[in-house]
Amino acid sequence: MSVLARSVGNAFRNKIRTAAIVAVLAVAIGLALAMLVANQAVAAKVQELNASVGTVLTVNPAGGQGFEGGGEPLTQEQAATAAAVPNVASVVGTKALRLGTETATTSGTNAGRTPPTGPGGGGPGGQSAAAATTSLQAAIDAGTLGNRNGAGGTGTNTGTTGTQTAPAFSLPITATGIGAEVDSTGKALTIIDGTGLGDYSATTGKALLGTTLAEKNGLTVGSTFTINSQAFTVAGTFDSGTAFGNNALYLSLADAQHLAALPGELSSMIVTVDSMENVESTKTALENALGTDKADVTQGQRNLETAASSLNSVKGISLIAFVAALATAGIIILLIMVMLVRERRREIGVLKAIGARNRTIGLQFVLEALVLVALGSTVGAAVASFASGGIASALISSNSATAAAATPRGAGMGGGFPGGAQGGPFSGTTQLLTSVSANASPPVIAAGIAAVFGVAIIGALVPALLTARIRPIEVLRGE
Repeated sequence: MSVLARSVGNAFRNKIRTAAIVAVLAVAIGLALAMLVANQAVAAKVQELNASVGTVLTVNPAGGQGFEGGGEPLTQEQAATAAAVPNVASVVGTKALRLGTETATTSGTNAGRTPPTGPGGGGPGGQSAAAATTSLQAAIDAGTLGNRNGAGGTGTNTGTTGTQTAPAFSLPITATGIGAEVDSTGKALTIIDGTGLGDYSATTGKALLGTTLAEKNGLTVGSTFTINSQAFTVAGTFDSGTAFGNNALYLSLADAQHLAALPGELSSMIVTVDSMENVESTKTALENALGTDKADVTQGQRNLETAASSLNSVKGISLIAFVAALATAGIIILLIMVMLVRERRREIGVLKAIGARNRTIGLQFVLEALVLVALGSTVGAAVASFASGGIASALISSNSATAAAATPRGAGMGGGFPGGAQGGPFSGTTQLLTSVSANASPPVIAAGIAAVFGVAIIGALVPALLTARIRPIEVLRGE
């Protein structure tokens, strides 16, 4: 009988004990794999934060924050100045447009009413967006909130019979001219269909539409629509993840400036810093370079440092738990194999007496341990697949509460980018922490099982080496 066949047979010699051993190993291995999955998920989230929103600064005209205020508009010359500041990785200029529907304008549906300067009417950073008209219909009905906010303008119509109630308000469509293929947080646009605009600094006559806006107007890639009677072709569609964000479109910066008849003018700048560690120093350097009387420099979400710190804490805890669970599995294997070696002293003695080598006998016990670990890993992987999400949520829940409590009231609010670029009620630390998704991907599970097998081999080698100390004559004399 081969060593492998003997090892497999020995592993199932006592089926009840084997089932108990596999169950214990499955718990330890499953916990180890779940912790590894959680660790990898948190590490990916930290990397995402560090690479995108956490390193983004927003530059607005001084005095123009929060949909109100005045100040002088930013210029592309200032964008060049910002790009020269140390630790600045990129500067993306934006130009906001507020698009009213042509049919509503010509038919007088919103006649006599000033579009609001609040959400949906303002530009990035709270700057009043240039007005324009489009053949597009808004993908969101105004509803109670839209009509209530719309009534805040100069909103009454007068006639021969006196003052009349204004007609239903039609939400404007947010258009953002942007200088690179990024969304309003500085991350790459999530294009669902089609392609980007090509050269974002040149007039292209193309646009990227939110998925719901395109669907509302029956447009697909290659379709055309108009802005200020100028034809634009749909180059692609994107999904921002929110209803408001998808009721928007992106143009090249040059196209937006041309439509607004304001060449060289910017509504805001998205400045990406090379690392989170340099954000504060770069913010100060930008204020000095641009002048605090000319520009306001703000961190897109100041609570991200708290979020990243909390996530790093969870990452450390999950790594320690993974190592502890892995060590527990190794100790379990060690104790089991020591027990088996002592239980089979007579069998080992007989094998040595008939000429079996220590190496062969030791290999038999190592293979037997690996069979048990393989069974435990199979069950443990299934456990980890179901439990990793819950374990990750449990790990981050306390950190989420702590980070949320540390977030200043109103932090992250404001801004008028599509999808709530500057924050909003969905941009707090709690949402950032709870957005971690722990999925047991095959590569992570495979890496975890490889680590388990490595520990298993080490744990089985020690008892296997004990077989070399067993002398056949002493075993047979005791019988």
